[in-house]
Amino acid sequence: MLKDLLNEMQPITLAEMSGVKLMNRTDTKFVTTVPRLMELLRLARQDYYVQDIDGERNMLYDTTYFDTLDYAMYREHQCGHTGRQKLRFRTYVSSHLQFMEIKTKNNHGRTKKKRIEVSDMDLADPLKRQFIGERLHFSVDTLQPHMHNYFRRVTLVNRQKTERLTIDTALQFNNVLTGVKRDMGPLVIVELKRDGLVFSPVLEMLRQLHIHPHGFSKYCMGAALTNDQLPVNRFKQKLRDVEKILGVSSPTPGVLG
Repeated sequence: MLKDLLNEMQPITLAEMSGVKLMNRTDTKFVTTVPRLMELLRLARQDYYVQDIDGERNMLYDTTYFDTLDYAMYREHQCGHTGRQKLRFRTYVSSHLQFMEIKTKNNHGRTKKKRIEVSDMDLADPLKRQFIGERLHFSVDTLQPHMHNYFRRVTLVNRQKTERLTIDTALQFNNVLTGVKRDMGPLVIVELKRDGLVFSPVLEMLRQLHIHPHGFSKYCMGAALTNDQLPVNRFKQKLRDVEKILGVSSPTPGVLG
């Protein structure tokens, strides 16, 4: 079981992770299934710590994404624009913290994240309006909630504390505008977050398991899967890959490889 494997790993606390914030980083995503994840964890347990908060190692995350009425942020991503942005409110359920976050991806492939702690999602609040006005390319008055998701996340940190590996399971989407919900079942999203191209022990493990890089934006994929009115040209292959995983009842070597 996943819980048993995580309990075999050496823990790391939030305080000990304070030097691994990676607010200006490169991200590499991988998509796989729960059975393949179990294999990955068996390989990684000697080289990685697992984040532990009050004895919990598989945390619940609750996220709401905002966009303009005409899905401008989604469309910029779908068209492959550089400098694209996302605005989200993320609640870390285990630690009872909520942040408003703006993510910007530049033309060098680096992701910059700015965030402030908040207690609600009210955009009429002057502090939030100022934060958005200084950092987001869109007017705060054009924004509204579009996509809600929640998932379980395991966070691993390598022994050198130069990278984080997040592992998301039990992902569910709820489109605020269409009312459509989607349970992603056995889908697993693994994301390697590191400063630059420092050595990463997990890359060889992923190669051994035929798990190769595969982009997956939770907001964009969630929107595409729950709103059939949105353009999906650049996402067609990714959507086919996801549907293939969701239709597989047992692990197949090289899925999404």
